[in-house]
Amino acid sequence: MNFTIKNTLISVADSYVTTDVQVVDGKITAITPNLEIIDTEINGDNKLLLPGFFNAHTHSSEMWQRGVIPPLPLELWLAHLYDFTPLNTEQVYLSALGTAVETLLSGGTSVVDHLVLIPGQELETIATAVRAYQEVGIRAFIAPLIQDESLSMGIPNGESQANHEPYFRSLGETLAIMEAAVKQFHQPEAGINILVAPTGIQLCSDDLFIGCIALSNKYDLCRHTHLLETKAQEKLAEEKYGCTAVQHLQEIGFLNSCTTLAHCVWLKESDINILAQTQSTVVHNPLSNLRLGSGIAPILKYIQAGVNVTFGCDGASSNDSQDLLEAIKIGSILHNLTEPDYQYWITPRQAVKMASLGGAKGLNIEDELGSLAVGKKADLVLYDLNNLSLLPRTDPIGLLVLGRPVNVINSAWVNGKQIISNGKITTINIDELRQELFNRSHWETQPKSANVDKLAPRYRQVMGLN
Repeated sequence: MNFTIKNTLISVADSYVTTDVQVVDGKITAITPNLEIIDTEINGDNKLLLPGFFNAHTHSSEMWQRGVIPPLPLELWLAHLYDFTPLNTEQVYLSALGTAVETLLSGGTSVVDHLVLIPGQELETIATAVRAYQEVGIRAFIAPLIQDESLSMGIPNGESQANHEPYFRSLGETLAIMEAAVKQFHQPEAGINILVAPTGIQLCSDDLFIGCIALSNKYDLCRHTHLLETKAQEKLAEEKYGCTAVQHLQEIGFLNSCTTLAHCVWLKESDINILAQTQSTVVHNPLSNLRLGSGIAPILKYIQAGVNVTFGCDGASSNDSQDLLEAIKIGSILHNLTEPDYQYWITPRQAVKMASLGGAKGLNIEDELGSLAVGKKADLVLYDLNNLSLLPRTDPIGLLVLGRPVNVINSAWVNGKQIISNGKITTINIDELRQELFNRSHWETQPKSANVDKLAPRYRQVMGLN
């Protein structure tokens, strides 16, 4: 689709200008007033054009447990999740559709899905998510969530030695599945990317990390993992390695400029320096960190040290939403509490840049996406500044980031293809999706989790809660 957006507002330096933007063959070809209309004219009057944001860390299939898991710390929350989420591929499909739609309707044109795999149907799971994301048209970075250690290994031993069941799938089988997924599904030119994504130091051996590094190097893949989300993980790293998790990941070679690290709540000053040196990216997930009591990541310290930071929603049962604008707002203003010097606080313009260019940089595609520039791919979002939640007129980006914008997206394009028009998704039938999600679920409160009952005593002991 070739088109010209006429008279739209764009951000330049510390102000705004009204201009035209031209897109040909999926790329921005001109940004200047009074452009000749090519093919389709888009009315940009009283609208703000921004590059699409990145939902840089989520787990789409958690949608089926949204709103039902009780208040628990991550280690016990996971135990509860595992007890009550027997997935099938139809659920994977519907939840990937829902994640894509919610991300798009909150300004995101790309999603990094740390995808939970159905045991015995791993490649089918990935294929199902790929199909969903291609149908919607969002740019997808699918990061199959892999581990080779059992759930109980994620809790520190403390003074005692716990017995752990072996993981059901061997290291070799897991790496073979990953390589097959890369060969079958990794098609960046078609908007589908595969990442190597061990779940984290808490459930992965060094051999798994090293195997992922080898795949990353062989196929030029980005890397993704959880890192030091909780205090328990900080304790566990000390038990496993005798040093911090960041130091260990640097030693084995996992950290580099195409590595994104979700959470990073419990890092030391020396760890921050390592992230800056290795050019690794931190994905800030403020809502799940609050929901699970994990802590507040020291994002301002990362920024001051030169570490690239972007935003993620995290999964839909640890955040219970895929509203990217909400994550950006909370992820910005939360840190006004952690830094007394207001000169370091995150401004709305800075937050928008983190959500767009920061996400692209973490995935090693900042030359292609993340800003409005001639030659870049047209992943664009047009916001309606006549919307009640963006009025009265003041600073459009300030209203978008600091306000409570509702139904504010007029249009969105991915690779130049229009996916939202007049506020509506154009690629799939949203009413049918809504009905399917309704029909395949029911109102419920869940019984107590056997896994939580089993793991809670050791967790409470190790964390000093007895």
